[in-house]
Amino acid sequence: MDDERSKIPKPHLDPRGPQLVYVAIADHLEARIRAGELQPGARLPAERDLAVEYGVAYMTVRRSAQVLRDRGLIVTVFGKGTFVADPLPAEPETQGET
Repeated sequence: MDDERSKIPKPHLDPRGPQLVYVAIADHLEARIRAGELQPGARLPAERDLAVEYGVAYMTVRRSAQVLRDRGLIVTVFGKGTFVADPLPAEPETQGET
């Protein structure tokens, strides 16, 4: 995937930082989905391709995909691939705003 295709800047992935890398990637992919860059029903790139794009290990992207599945944002169909959920779930309400 070309860098110019992703309009949302990639997160700075610091393995020593406070945020887990796989969660940072999941958050970035969610932002791309919510922004419409990855449309409902669209097939996601292969996990190995995403690993190259983000500069992380394949298993890190796999854990990110599980987070996105848990959030209801993607579905994986055995033998076909991983797709953006259609329809998308509503965005979670932000807690703690005053």
